[in-house]
Amino acid sequence: MSDDFFGELYLRSTLPFLSEEVTAREAEYLSRAFADVEGPVVDLGCGHGRHAARLNASGALAGRVVGLERDPLSLRLRRPGFPVVRGDLRALPFQAGTLGGAYAWYSTLFAFSDAEHVQVLREVARVLRPGGLLVFQTVPYERLAQSPGAAFSQRLPDGSLLEEESRFDATRGRDVGQRQLTLPEGRVLRAAYAIRYYPLAELRGLLESTGFSMAWVHGGLDAGPMTPDSTDLIVGAGLRQG
Repeated sequence: MSDDFFGELYLRSTLPFLSEEVTAREAEYLSRAFADVEGPVVDLGCGHGRHAARLNASGALAGRVVGLERDPLSLRLRRPGFPVVRGDLRALPFQAGTLGGAYAWYSTLFAFSDAEHVQVLREVARVLRPGGLLVFQTVPYERLAQSPGAAFSQRLPDGSLLEEESRFDATRGRDVGQRQLTLPEGRVLRAAYAIRYYPLAELRGLLESTGFSMAWVHGGLDAGPMTPDSTDLIVGAGLRQG
């Protein structure tokens, strides 16, 4: 994924769609998922900290969340109330076996090459304690395969024009797109992106090859099973011991 995609373009184009209500529901799901996990939990790719700030303030994860983010602008704009370190998912700046859990939202773990996804998951496995838990959210492969082309154009509350086109290649499992944001003063932010989406069986194999066992698969924040209509794929994976 191009560094040009994250930073100002990503923040300006996504924040208008991330309501406090949505964030609260996602945080509640994560709080329940990690209720029985001991030790620190890292928000992988925490962005401006909408999950981390809320989770670190109260509930099962109060005082135990640390953020990890690579983008300097997101770090400067982050919400207060939780510790954060700057780092790369492919080389996590944590000692081996020091964290109880990790989570990532919006396909954050899968914005690299296939080989790098193996590296990312091995890094997560390295820093987790035996029996540690990884939770991540993405989009079901099957949903994208059914509707491989997408186009979007919308005027945002600040007057910016957001335009995006993408095409999902089911053979390669990659959604490749271009996002453009034209700001009210005429400045244009533009970048390409590519995100990998794995069929469930392939995802299970990827997790098992990097030291994890799939503990659950949910089709939404209600923790219900996957169905053909599911818009989310939320996976819990435990680190195998030994």
